[in-house]
Parts: sequence; C-alpha cells; structure tokens
Amino acid sequence: MTVSTSYAVDPAALQATLTQVLGPLAKRVDLRLGEVTVTVTADNYLAAAQRLRDDPACRFEQLIDVCGLDYSDYGNGGWDGLRYAVVSHFLSVSLNQRVRLRVFCPDDELPVVASLTDLWSSANWFEREAFDLYGIVFDGHADLRRILTDYGFIGHPFRKDFPVSGHVEMKYDPERQRVIYQPVTIEPREITPRIIREDHYGGIQPGRGMGSNNG
Repeated sequence: MTVSTSYAVDPAALQATLTQVLGPLAKRVDLRLGEVTVTVTADNYLAAAQRLRDDPACRFEQLIDVCGLDYSDYGNGGWDGLRYAVVSHFLSVSLNQRVRLRVFCPDDELPVVASLTDLWSSANWFEREAFDLYGIVFDGHADLRRILTDYGFIGHPFRKDFPVSGHVEMKYDPERQRVIYQPVTIEPREITPRIIREDHYGGIQPGRGMGSNNG
C-alpha cells in the first residue's frame, strides 16, 4: 500500500534510509516539521558528508547552503551544550529529496571543523561567510578570509556577545581626505517608550466604551 504525502519523498522513509546508510557516522537523525536533520560529530563530519553525496540511496549532489550558529543564548540561556555549530543543506536533484547536516565545533574557544570545499566547490564563499560572521575556522579551506566585513574589522558580528553598536565606526576625515576608523561614539542607552494619554481620545469617555449608548 502506497502512503500519499505532500512530499516528493516521505520524510519518515528518508529518515530511515539515512539512519541505515550513515550508521555509526550519525549521532542522531531527527524528523521534525517534515524535515530531516542529521547531527554528526566533528570527527565524522567529512565522512558523513561524502556518504550523503555518493551513496546511491542519497545522491545529494547539490550543496544549497552552509551557515554558522551560536547557541550561547539558545533557549533563553538554558543551552548546556557546545556553543558553535555549522549547518549545511543539501539537495538531491536525482531523487528530489533534501536533508540538513549539523555538526558542533568541539572547542568553544577556537571553533574548528573540516571544510567541505573538496566535496562541493560551492562551499567556498559559504564557509568564508561563516568564518567572517561567527569566527568558525574551516580546516582545509584554501582561501579562508573575510567576505562581508572590511579587512580591518574587529570581531565577528553574528556572535551573541558582539555589541550591537560594534567596536569601531567609520567616517570621512576632511583633513586627511580619506575614510578613517575610530572607536564607537554611540553611548549605550535603554529607550523607554513614552505613552501619551489624551482625554476623550477616539470618542471614548471615562467609564464608557467607544460608541456606547447608555442614555
């Protein structure tokens, strides 16, 4: 009996397939909201990714995205695991199925995972972006440098502990006739909304609702 679903591939069937194909390489294979997420350790990251690409039951030929994550404030600060993770999204054009691969960096002080550039060349700029914004180092990347921020930028702006105003600001100096960097001059402040109440606003009178007729 064939089960009818709104997906090209039944997510539960894909979960079972990936669990069997990856075996001990997968730490866990979760199904939630119709999407399958495979979590692996850093030691098994490359091997699991290659199996997802090459195994006939997977055939995830296309890398859609690679992004970094900072879990330090996840769950309102209740997160007790490793801080940094890398998430990759893959598409199998051949089998019309998708999967998410997640790996946690084993060291919070120096987050490092292997680069996927030898398996998917499209990982190049994605990994540079994760390095720039989160400070995650991709071991084996041939050209790991900033891609969105300036070369003199300090820090990694998507980390949860990075100040909203940043560390430096940029402005044009008419005396030097060039753009310069200087420490941020914005003073941190907490804005409290000001509420203005007007008598009879909108036709409402004390003790009466709008448009009420009590006479």
